[in-house]
Amino acid sequence: MEHPIHTVTTADYQEIIELWEASVRATHHFLNEEWIAEHRPLILNQYLDMVDLRCIRNGQSKILGFSGTAEGNVEMLFVHPDSFGKGVGGALMKNAIESQGATKVDVNEDNPQACGFYKSLGFEVTDRSALDGQGNPFPILHMTLKTQ
Repeated sequence: MEHPIHTVTTADYQEIIELWEASVRATHHFLNEEWIAEHRPLILNQYLDMVDLRCIRNGQSKILGFSGTAEGNVEMLFVHPDSFGKGVGGALMKNAIESQGATKVDVNEDNPQACGFYKSLGFEVTDRSALDGQGNPFPILHMTLKTQ
């Protein structure tokens, strides 16, 4: 199934943050309610503006998934749980690699589904940090796209 890529605008941010929260709740079981509540406004009011956002929409223009890249890094990739396993994440990553020059991604070590997804796309673990970017005890795997 073809998934056209669209650019995200600030008008999409409310839908994006709702999708982010649904995806996090479905995949990041190691995060608690306090963490989600604390990060939701940061993502909405700061982090989304720091990346080049792209999305995939369904026929009714509902956003099914989105990615955010900056300086060759995939900084965020989230797919709505209803769209898991339907090629949305793969299409967003293909676009990030081919059109946005992405070659790196950081992933929570405690999210094995995401680790496997990135490995299936040709990324390999090149480093590990015991703490996340905010100093929390959520180990991060730094992955780089293998050169062909």
